[in-house]
Amino acid sequence: MSDSSQPFKEMWSNLQTLVNRQLEEALDQSGDCPPILKEAMSYSLSAGGKRLRPILVLLSCEACGGDQSTALPAACAIEMVHTYSLIHDDLPAMDDDELRRGLPTSHIKFGEANAILAGDALLTRAFELLANQIEVKSCAAACCVDLANAAGAVGMVGGQVADLESEHLENPTLEILEAIHKRKTGRLICSALTMGARIGGADPATLKNLERYGTCIGLAFQITDDLLDLTGDEEKMGKGVRKDADHGKLTYPSLIGVEESRRRSQNLIEEACLSIAPLGSHGQRLEELAHFILERDH
Repeated sequence: MSDSSQPFKEMWSNLQTLVNRQLEEALDQSGDCPPILKEAMSYSLSAGGKRLRPILVLLSCEACGGDQSTALPAACAIEMVHTYSLIHDDLPAMDDDELRRGLPTSHIKFGEANAILAGDALLTRAFELLANQIEVKSCAAACCVDLANAAGAVGMVGGQVADLESEHLENPTLEILEAIHKRKTGRLICSALTMGARIGGADPATLKNLERYGTCIGLAFQITDDLLDLTGDEEKMGKGVRKDADHGKLTYPSLIGVEESRRRSQNLIEEACLSIAPLGSHGQRLEELAHFILERDH
């Protein structure tokens, strides 16, 4: 259990260290895995990052009365799915990025074929972890459904397709933009919360509240990403900036302006915090995390 008196940034750093250590162990595979594949998987998975999604799994589990250690398999699984999505997003056929987390992207380092296969391997390893390492098998099955639904055709992948199609829209609307990002970004964040809550033994009402919290912070996170792409520092971001406008991407600032985007993200964070108010003091860390999303600079 985390110490509620511990400063938020210190708590975050400690959980990042825990997740990073667990990810290294989760990736350890038998000698049957080709060395180049294991290296490519490890390269992207261990390249750093905020570890937002796995930390959400752990905090959600704890907020529902569970032990964080029981949620570590789900925390690792969702970070593997997230990392796979980044590897594939960076490919020339997608966003065509050469830098990720301050390092050459996977396809630059290992070639396109190995990057694609490393992403595939991380995706499948994620579900192996959920099925094998969550002790209560009914809960493991529910988590597999949560994560598959969030990552698949009606979730992240579907959102990515809609995002690509949005580049050619003549009359984009805010409703179209939010529908894209509820799938592309929000669904995986919601899955982090619901998996953690299931493992922590949450009742249906709490699951619903945490799902609403996830929807709100997911949209706020995306708005902040859009703003950082426009105004952020490339060195802090660890990737290229100001690329969305060059690619004609539909973003919150391009559609509603910078100030309205900031106002909207603030309102979403307030709504997120209201949705977890029934958790009382158990939701303290989740509330702090919501405000961190607004304040981040990378």
